[in-house]
Amino acid sequence: MIRFLILAGYFELMMSLQISGRIDQYINTHYRYLVILSMVLSLALALIQLYLWTRQDDVHPHKHTCCDDHCEHHHGMEKKGQKILVYCLLTLPIIVGLLFPTVSLDATIVSAKGFHFPISKESVGDPEVNTQYLKPNTSIYFNQSDYSKRMDKELKHYKDASTIHITDTNYLNVMELIYNYPSEFQGKHIDYTGFVYNDPVEKTNKIFIFRFGVIHCVADSGVFGLLNYTDSTSASTTPFKNNEWVKVSGVISTDYYAPFKASIPTLKVDAIKKVSAPKNQYVYYNFDA
Repeated sequence: MIRFLILAGYFELMMSLQISGRIDQYINTHYRYLVILSMVLSLALALIQLYLWTRQDDVHPHKHTCCDDHCEHHHGMEKKGQKILVYCLLTLPIIVGLLFPTVSLDATIVSAKGFHFPISKESVGDPEVNTQYLKPNTSIYFNQSDYSKRMDKELKHYKDASTIHITDTNYLNVMELIYNYPSEFQGKHIDYTGFVYNDPVEKTNKIFIFRFGVIHCVADSGVFGLLNYTDSTSASTTPFKNNEWVKVSGVISTDYYAPFKASIPTLKVDAIKKVSAPKNQYVYYNFDA
């Protein structure tokens, strides 16, 4: 009976995450089919356990006793403590998923963890390091040849465009291209939406505009975006606060950023305005691009 309840709990958890939309905060929406598959399997296994439980009296109509210490009929996990421990571990994800609220990440987590330009283990393909900053890096999921072919193919979509509209669908893909091929995007006009993170070092006329992105799942999520120069806008006289959502447009450039000791793609802003935070504040890598 306990096994049935646990499996039914997993089915209810997956169903709850799907209906509420909270599943989007855990995995890339590309993998929703896996959630549906897990729901079906959990429900099927739960029904099997329910059937076995209802048939238990018919299969074992008499009590089974065995006083001989060497009886050959053994049961798994004979110790009660072992059963309790296993069931508690299996139940924990259900309790956390159903009872604990999910919270969208914001600039607070950026301040707490800090961020760095990805001249680090991430950019040389160390799979042990998952945290990513500014630039989405999917090279760790492909061999070098396949990754280069993929980037070249995606670049063709934007290479000849003078204006690029960055949306939730192509956000991570375009950001990765901008950082990989800064010269190809030099002078192009782009617009995108994100939340403000004020430059903690150079506090005048410079703000980062970020989105939290998920490549596969929350384990490889990161904060991605561009450093924005607001010299030519009213933002220089009316600073934006951390976590305020804005829509920004401007021209891509490349500038040396002293705190990172590297040249990075930047945006020379020509227009910026406050907007409401989107219902889903995460963006996802589009592997179908």
